[in-house]
Order: sequence, then C-alpha cells, then structure tokens
Amino acid sequence: MSPHWKSRFLFFFNTICLFRFAAFTCQSIASYPHPEFPCKPPDHHHYAFCNTSLPVATRAQSLISHLTLPEKIQQLIDNATSVPRLGIPSYEWWSESLHGIASNGPGVTFNGSIQSATAFPQVLLTAASFNRSLWYLIASAIAVEGRAMYNVGQAGLTFWAPNINIFRDPRWGRGQETPGEDPAVAAAYAVEFVKGFQGGNRRVGGGNGYGFGGKRVMIGDGGRDELMLSACCKHFTAYDLEKWGNFTRYNFNAVVSKQDLEDTYQPPFRSCIQQGKASCLMCSYNAVNGIPACAREDLFQKARDEWGFKGYITSDCDAVATIFEYQNYTKTPEDAVAVALKAGMDINCGTYLLRHTQSAIEQGKVHEKDIDRALLNLFSVQIRLGIFDGDPIMRLFGKLGHQDVCTSEHKTLALEAARQGIVLLKNEKTFLPLNKNSISSLAIIGPMANKTELGGGYTGVPCSPKSLLNAFPAYAKKTTYSAGCLDGVPCNSNAGFTDAISIASEADFVIVVAGLDLSQENEDRDRYSLLLPGYQMALITTIAAVIEKPLILVLTGGGPIDVSFAKGDPRIASILWIGYPGEGGGKALAEVIFGDYNPGWCEENFEFVNKSGTRLYAKKNSSNFVSYKTAVSICRNCMNSQA
Repeated sequence: MSPHWKSRFLFFFNTICLFRFAAFTCQSIASYPHPEFPCKPPDHHHYAFCNTSLPVATRAQSLISHLTLPEKIQQLIDNATSVPRLGIPSYEWWSESLHGIASNGPGVTFNGSIQSATAFPQVLLTAASFNRSLWYLIASAIAVEGRAMYNVGQAGLTFWAPNINIFRDPRWGRGQETPGEDPAVAAAYAVEFVKGFQGGNRRVGGGNGYGFGGKRVMIGDGGRDELMLSACCKHFTAYDLEKWGNFTRYNFNAVVSKQDLEDTYQPPFRSCIQQGKASCLMCSYNAVNGIPACAREDLFQKARDEWGFKGYITSDCDAVATIFEYQNYTKTPEDAVAVALKAGMDINCGTYLLRHTQSAIEQGKVHEKDIDRALLNLFSVQIRLGIFDGDPIMRLFGKLGHQDVCTSEHKTLALEAARQGIVLLKNEKTFLPLNKNSISSLAIIGPMANKTELGGGYTGVPCSPKSLLNAFPAYAKKTTYSAGCLDGVPCNSNAGFTDAISIASEADFVIVVAGLDLSQENEDRDRYSLLLPGYQMALITTIAAVIEKPLILVLTGGGPIDVSFAKGDPRIASILWIGYPGEGGGKALAEVIFGDYNPGWCEENFEFVNKSGTRLYAKKNSSNFVSYKTAVSICRNCMNSQA
C-alpha cells in the first residue's frame, strides 16, 4: 500500500472508529445516566456551598442564605423541590435498604440498567447468627449496591434503615424487620449496620473473600466526616404495633415507664448514634406517654445533647399529619406543623409541611428561624454525602455501577447469612443430617416451598430468585412437590391434602414447609394468634400419620409460632426455623438438611455449649450436628464476648 493510500485509509479508518466510539459513548450515557447534581459549571459552581474547602456548616449556611422562604418550605418534604435558578435539582430523601436495596420508597427504581439487587435474609434471621462481622459485611455490600444505583440515577443517597425497634409483642407484623426483643442485640446490630452502610470503615483492596477489607479510605480522612450513604435508625421510639383491635399505629399511645424506656427501648437508638454515628433518626407514628413521638422535644434534645447526634430527623410518612388527624394532639394542622418543627424534627415524609407551613408562619406559630434550623441539619448531611461536590461520577465512589450489583461475592454473602441464621429447634435421635447417598426420593410439601418471594417485608427485586424446592434435586434422585394448601399460606381448606398424602406416601423422606408469609404479618398487619394459619397444623399431622419415617418440619416467617404439637410428636423428627431467608435460602436449607452446614441449635435450658459464646462447627459432611444452644435471654453475654 502506497504511503498516500495508507494515510487516506488510516484517516478513513480513524474517522469510522471515532463515529463508532461516539455512538457507543452516547449509547452508554443513555443506558447509564448520571444522577442530576448541583454545582455544575459553568453557571452554578461558584457558590460558597459548592466550595469543598469550606467547613460543612459554612457551606450549609451559605445555601440557606440563597433561598427564599417559599423555596425553604419546599425543602421540608421527602420529595424536595428543585431550585433551577441555583442549579439545584429535586431530591428524593426516601430510599429503603433494610436487607438489600428495596422498592418500597420512591427514591429507588429497578427500571433502568440495574434491574435487581442482592436480597439478603430478613433482619431477624440475620440477627439469629449473633455474628457482628456478618452484619457489618451485609450492610457494606448493600451500601456498594446502593451507591452504584445512585450513580446510574436509580436511587438516592439517604436510606431509611435499619429498623431497630424492640420486638416485644410476638404478634407484631413488623417484628421480622428487627433484630429481635433483646435491647443488647438490637443495639449491637444497629452499630454494625450503620458503620458498614455509611462507610465508616470503608476499605478497598485485599479483603476477606467478600470484597471488603484492605485500606481504609473514608470517615476521618480529610476531617470532613464524609458519608458514603446515610443510614436512618427507626422508629424512634416504643413502636411495636400496626393494627390490632381498635388500635392502629397512627393513634396508639405507648405507656412506658422511665426505667423501661431507658432499659429497653432507648439502648438501640443510643448505640446507633453514639457508636454507629447514624446520620438520621426517624420518629414514629405512635405517641409515647401521651405525646406524639414526632413532637417529643425532650427525646430529640437528649439524642443531640447527650448522645451527640449529628444528622437530620425525619418523620415517618405522614406522621406529622397523624398528630392532628389521628391523635388529636393539636387543634389545627398548623399547630401540628409547629409542634413538630419546634420539637426538632427536620423533614416530613409526605406533603403536610408543604401544605401547612406557610399558613403556620402567617399565624405566628412557626418562624423562619425554625425552618433554617431544620435546613441546616438537612443540608449538612447532603454536603457530607458529596451532593454539592460536583459530578458524583468523578468522586470517590464514581466508578461503582451495574457491574457492582448482584456480584458473585454478594450472592455468596447472602447465602452465608442464611446458613448462619437458620436455627435447629428439634432433632430427635440425630435424625438430621440426611445422607444424600442413601435417598432415592424426597417429597417437599407446603405452601411456601415453591415460592420465590423469600425476603419478607421491604424487599426489592432479587438477583436470582429461587424457591426452596429448587435446591433439593441436587440432593435426591427424585423430588416431588405438593402445596397441600391450594390457597397458599392462609390454608383455608384441606382440599389439597389428597395430593400431598399421595406423594408423601411414596417418598423415602418428607419435608413439610409451613409457617408465615406477608399475607399473615407485614407492615399495617398484625396477627391475632400464634398458631399456624388455617389448616397448616392439620396438614402436618395428616402427613406425619401416613408416612413410615418421621418427617422434617421447616418453619418460615418472622413472628413466633406455637408448634408445641410438634415438639413431643415422635412422627416429627426435626424442626428447622428459616425465617425469611432471602435469595440464598433454598440452598442454605438443603445444605443444613444434608449436613453440608451445621445450623444454630436452640434448647430449653438456654445455655451455650461454650460459655464464651463461641459458635461451634462440625467438619463438613459430618454425620452429626454440633449442639449450639442459643436464646435471646443470653444474647447480652454473646454480644459482649464478640465486642
């Protein structure tokens, strides 16, 4: 090729490559959009609140000084309005991340380049591991996925988790979301979750096999108290009722003694703030000793003055409205707005402050300084998150994207969490583990066995949703299934029993999966009974009566279930509790039943095998489980031993 033609060819080739690169780049930008952000050059980067060299408080005060009163009011709701003249886009404060990025809040969407996120086990099951490092790792993994979703415009940076209320009433529909009824466990969980989620000890490189560990790069570097994401400890305080009889969470008054408040309800929140350094508190719907939780100035001041809280306080959604509309604590909506703002609440999830703050000001019940105080807390957290630092893609976590969500490491961590949380409640004559080499057929029965919705409340879109049933063909030559209850978990008839009996009578071993799902316990849904729903108990005893070998009973759900009928029944050899195990639940359950993993063990005497609280394991494929005796009554010692 002559030099002349060679140069023309290279020019032509490079031009084609340039157009192809431009097209690819445009396609990439369209496929993976940036989040909107303030302080964009050339028109809006010169403000003092964009100057990263200034202290956080100075930048926040600068931003407040540029806003008109109507603009300030529009920042007091979760869907904060944009301020186009300052180049500030709208911002949605409400995103959820209880045990994985969830779709409950409007701040998260799975309609984009990221269409799923790792579904870890529900909190109560994870808490049953009594493993603080595991809790930290899960929160860290969720944070990576949350920040990645923010970078592509599918999430915010402020997430309203964890739920650290005390699970005192076993009928409570949201007990599944909490670490349980022990204040020490809830406090320890709060600390680990918040630290891991906010990036308090964020490390990169090296690590522990799950992608975490190595060099610390966050809090304290540069003295700016940066946040990777913001965690919110909720619901402050004494909240454990949804809807029961004539009471709802909106009008319930929790009557709590001073000692009970200090010993039971407040320790998780105190630890969340003092040790976890949470950047958000959420006040609850209920009243505490006659005063709505979002109007408890004494509790808010204690959090800030005694516990050192540095963050913002949000209401639960429409909890300001309930002050007037349900609790009748004030005479007007304006009074409700005034009492909440003056108590120290900073932002309202909902529109109540947007609709009534201006009239409250006109009536002299709220002053602009009350709003400025709230905005200082709100903007300070946003500044710590880097929202006013320019293009987030160019910042510390800017490289996180779709490739960092649903990774093999995160899914392995979800599996490990399910393994460690499963509890063996009964195992007569060491019936478990089963030997897969001697099993030709296995019958799986029960309404929850073939469902893929295994996360419980506040779940998003799992990476790899699989049923419990899906994991067992790897362990048995033949696996058969029957729901037993044709209408699912409610099990309002025995119409499906015949098919269940048929497959059970032909199998070598039978596993019955019974218990609860979100039709029985959920937000805004408490239970009236601790018994198994509908005909589930009849299904279990009917199957047990027709098979030759004892069956294995697996219990799902977060709330306690009365299975005393099964405890002394020799036809039911083993009982396992798996809670809401997330997307790795099926594999974890199969591994436990067939001896690849040893679960926690709970016995009546509530004592540890090892008094130091050390968890004991048998070797892989051992013929016997190690007896690991746990109970919430001794969790305080467990937490102290792992501190």
